[in-house]
Amino acid sequence: MPVRPCSASSPHDRARVMESLAELLGLSQAALLAGFTVFLRVGAAMAMLPAFGEQGVPARIRLGAAIAFTAIVAPMVAVPPAASLTEIALSLTLLSETAIGLAFGFGLRLFVYVLQIAGSMAAQSTSLAQIFGASPDVDPQPAIGHLLVVSGLALAALSGLHLQVALAFVASYDVLPVGAVIGAAEAMDWGVARISAAFGLAFSLASPFIIAALIYNIALGVINRAMPQLMVAFVGAPAITAGGLILLFFATPWLLALWRDALQAYLALPFGG
Repeated sequence: MPVRPCSASSPHDRARVMESLAELLGLSQAALLAGFTVFLRVGAAMAMLPAFGEQGVPARIRLGAAIAFTAIVAPMVAVPPAASLTEIALSLTLLSETAIGLAFGFGLRLFVYVLQIAGSMAAQSTSLAQIFGASPDVDPQPAIGHLLVVSGLALAALSGLHLQVALAFVASYDVLPVGAVIGAAEAMDWGVARISAAFGLAFSLASPFIIAALIYNIALGVINRAMPQLMVAFVGAPAITAGGLILLFFATPWLLALWRDALQAYLALPFGG
C-alpha cells in the first residue's frame, strides 16, 4: 500500500504561527523589561540591606538574593510598558528607580549604625571600649558594638526579615510608583528625619549605660570628697567594669527587642513615616 506524503502546512497556518511567536516574544520582552525595572530598585537596596548587604556576604549570594526578591516583587507591582515612554522618560525612570532603591537601603542601613553607635556610647561610658580587644569588622568599633550588631542581625533574621523586606518593597511602590521622582527638598527632609531618629534611638539604647556611668561618677566624686587620701580611681575602675558587664548581660535582650520593634515599624512604612 503506497504511503501518502504528509501535506505541507498552508501559508495561512505558518503566518498564524509566526504571529503567535511574535506576540509571545513581545510579551517576554515586556516582562523582562518590567523585571529589570524592579531589579534596579531591589538591587540598589540590596547593597545596603541589613544581613543581606554585609561585607562578609559574597557578591554572588547578594545577587541571587536580589534576583529572588525581584521575582517576588515584580508580579505584585504595576510597571508602565516601555512602549509608552520616550527614551528620555525611560532613562529618567531607570535613574529614579536606582535612587529610590538606594534611599530604601540607606534607611535600613541606619538601623545597623544605630547598634554601632549605641555600642560605642556604652563602651565609652563603662570603660569597656578596649576590654575585649579590636573588633573583627572592617569598620573599627568596640566589641560591645560588634556584639550588638551580630545579635541584632540574628534577631532580625529570625523574626522574618526577608518577608518584611519583600512586603516593604511592595509598599514602597504605593508611595513612590515606577517613574516617581524624589525632589531635593523632600529627600533632604526625609534624610534628616531618618538620621535624627537613628541618633535618638541609639541614645535610647545606650541610656542605661550612660545613667550607670553618671551615677558612678557622682559616687566617685562624693567618695573622693569624703576620703581625699583614697585612690578612688583604682577602686572605682573595677567596679564600673563589672557593673558594665552585668548591665550588658541583663539589658541586651531588652535593648535588642526595642531595636527590632523600631526596625519592623520602619519596614511597615518605609517612606510614609
